[in-house]
Amino acid sequence: MMDGEIANIKKWIVIYPVYINSKKTIVEGRRISTSKACENPTCAEIGDCCSYLKIPFAIEIDKAYPRDFMQRGRVRALLKREDGTLYNPAISSRKQLMLHVAELVPRHPGRTKKQELASTSAAAAGPSSKSGKGGRKKR
Repeated sequence: MMDGEIANIKKWIVIYPVYINSKKTIVEGRRISTSKACENPTCAEIGDCCSYLKIPFAIEIDKAYPRDFMQRGRVRALLKREDGTLYNPAISSRKQLMLHVAELVPRHPGRTKKQELASTSAAAAGPSSKSGKGGRKKR
C-alpha cells in the first residue's frame, strides 16, 4: 500500500510556506488572511504540523515557489486515503489544511524557543535595526 502512495506523490496537494506567511501579500502568494496566517513558516514546521494532524506529508527541498524562488522547499500532503476517506476528518480541503497548519506553526516547539531568543536579542540590540527611513530622528 505504501508504494502506491509514494509513487503517486504527484497527486498530493502542495503547500508552499509562502501560502501561510503573514509577512507576504496576496500578490506575493499568500493564500489565507493575515489574521490567520503565521510569521515566516518553514517547511520543517509545516511538515511537523502535518504529522501532528495525522496527515502524511513529504518535504521537497529542491523545489521553490515561482514567485519567490529564493525560498527553497515545499510540503506535499495527502488528505485522503485511496478509498477516499479523510486522514483527518476535520481537514477536507487544501484551504482547511493551510488554516490548521498556520494555527499550529506559532505553537511549534522549535518556534517558541526561537521567538524568545529573537525578542531578547532584539531588545539587546536596541534601535540599530533600520526602518528604511533616512535621517536621524532621535535626539
